Amino acid sequence: METNQTSGDVLFILLGAIMVLAMHAGFAFLELGTVRSKNQVNALVKIMVDFSISTIAYFFIGYGIAYGIGFLQGAESLSANNGYELVKFFFLLTFAAAIPAIVSGGIAERARFNPQLAATFLLVGFVYPFFEGIAWNNHYGIQDWLNSAFTAKFHDFAGSVVVHAMGGWIALAAVIMLGSRHGRYGKDGRSHAFPPSNIPFLALGSWILTVGWFGFNVMSAQTLHAVSGLVAINSLMALVGGTIAALIAGRNDPGFVHNGPLAGLVAVCAGSDVMHPLGALATGVVAGGLFVWAFTVTQNRWKIDDVLGVWPLHGLCGAWGGIAAGIFGMKWLGGMGGVSLASQLIGTGLGIFIAASGGFIVYGMLKVFFGIRLEAEQEFEGADLSIHRITATPNINTED
Repeated sequence: METNQTSGDVLFILLGAIMVLAMHAGFAFLELGTVRSKNQVNALVKIMVDFSISTIAYFFIGYGIAYGIGFLQGAESLSANNGYELVKFFFLLTFAAAIPAIVSGGIAERARFNPQLAATFLLVGFVYPFFEGIAWNNHYGIQDWLNSAFTAKFHDFAGSVVVHAMGGWIALAAVIMLGSRHGRYGKDGRSHAFPPSNIPFLALGSWILTVGWFGFNVMSAQTLHAVSGLVAINSLMALVGGTIAALIAGRNDPGFVHNGPLAGLVAVCAGSDVMHPLGALATGVVAGGLFVWAFTVTQNRWKIDDVLGVWPLHGLCGAWGGIAAGIFGMKWLGGMGGVSLASQLIGTGLGIFIAASGGFIVYGMLKVFFGIRLEAEQEFEGADLSIHRITATPNINTED
């Protein structure tokens, strides 16, 4: 358990947890604005319930797997150091809960509600904390080996790989297991666009995420004495670079423009504490362009129906962020040093492997034993019928 934490540290990390918790509203509105109108209620309910299931899974299982700490002792013991360990759990929970929130955007409009809740429990309880423990708690000696072999451990300050790449590659597995939405691709192979239903909601989601990201990145220091303004400015430069690149590559498309800052922020998480601001800007520029290119290719050429483009945004840009930390963190490129490109490549590759494998295992098992996809008539109605019962508005969605 942490020692010598002050009440200021408790407040600091608590405010970070609250800011990242608010980001889940951003995930909700980003999905709400992108899916068709008939699926908006489903999207809102799914994000809220996923967070609750994530809390249970991480409290009882996931946090212990990652950090070897449980909460079965009495309240007096838990309140040590002003309850710092409790708010640290809260902060890291909001990271873990981002995994199903990311996945939700990829599988939107055709995934069954209850099996997705089961997937959330398994992913947050077992798959995510397994790699979290490797990257952030030195499990299995992998970080020590990287340090011995390449003079530096795998560096991921705020989760480009641990959170975002993990979420994106799990989502890719889920999307492939589900298949595309009915009518998305014709028998002749042509794509039939399902345009965003509400650009203002999509933009609102992007803004909420962008603002909350400064809690995500800056508060990853976890104590006041470790906080760095460099992280804040690097986050700013990366979001600007991602926005401008997406604007140019996406030819002023508002969907691309509002995902551009998110691409930059995803990518800068890993190296935000070691890069020069110019390196962060370059990281964001590459991420913004990478997102537009990859989203277009996956949707139109590869026929992968990833509704919000979460694999390009989180999976690929997160992987790029892990690699970028090993490039722009080097001293000869203005960085702080203490990083190794080889370690970044290996750590990033390991995260992708665990995420993709875990995603195929979890969704594969659920598909075999329970089924993970809505029936065609339910999909056309717009949501899982269980959502209709929850909201008591069975006729709220009528569009095809």
